[in-house]
Amino acid sequence: MDAANVRADDLLMLLAVARTGRYTAAAQLRGVDHTTVARRIGALEEALGGRVVAQSGRGWELTALGKHAAETAGRIEAALSQLAAGGEEPDPVSGVVRMSATDGFSAFIAAPAIARLRDRHPDLSVEIVAAQRRASLHRPGLDLEVVVGQPQTMRGSSVELGSYTLGMYASRAYLSTHGSPRDMQELQRHRLVYFVDAMLQVEALDLPRRVVPRMRDGVTSTNVLVQVEATRAGAGIGMLPCFAADRHDDLVRLLPEVVGERLPYWMIVRADSLRIPAVVALAEALREQTARSKEMLDGV
Repeated sequence: MDAANVRADDLLMLLAVARTGRYTAAAQLRGVDHTTVARRIGALEEALGGRVVAQSGRGWELTALGKHAAETAGRIEAALSQLAAGGEEPDPVSGVVRMSATDGFSAFIAAPAIARLRDRHPDLSVEIVAAQRRASLHRPGLDLEVVVGQPQTMRGSSVELGSYTLGMYASRAYLSTHGSPRDMQELQRHRLVYFVDAMLQVEALDLPRRVVPRMRDGVTSTNVLVQVEATRAGAGIGMLPCFAADRHDDLVRLLPEVVGERLPYWMIVRADSLRIPAVVALAEALREQTARSKEMLDGV
């Protein structure tokens, strides 16, 4: 190892790769091209005398040597931030945090939570990947995930944030034309607006197969907001989150005493991300906003 030849820029490049898991994404973060990233990482490995990253099916991951180097890079980054702040102690809740959540949670819980958090910490930037999928702590570049249903993984920190209610909805115009179902038997004669069954990854959302097994699909989408708009347009009867449907006066909830499924939201934070103040602050903001929105999520 020739520590004298280790360049601070190379360490900061490694930090970008560690945070994104991709050379191309790290290049965008650092304002260079991906060949420059590869060259800098190669120079760092030569100076340190070993591999700092290893490629896997999930992207580039840090080796033991790489983790040690990344910790040093983090201290360099913090020192540079303090210097840029004129010697004042920098706000530790800053930088980029990347999260994944369902589209409904992202729009109605995460967005207002992040807005409040950024009022207190303007140097914080949050990137949201809206996705309906199982939890995985191996997706490169993600600090935390919010999923529907209890995650099976035991890595990192998992906490149940709260729950939300799904109900059956139709537009007033649709009911005027097709009639309002009086019971479950009549309900199942209508077309269903819901998720694309073949693409559904979350077992907890496989509700129609249990609740309304004889309903045939009308319009299906991987996006809850599309489902809401399709229901409003009269494409069928939608099984929708109450918090997304109840805000529209043209939608009517059907048979609430019979159909009312509650599903839990869980948050998973990567173990290494728990050391980052910005990630901890975002996790707390999401918990607070979920608790604040309980009545809306309950559909009451």
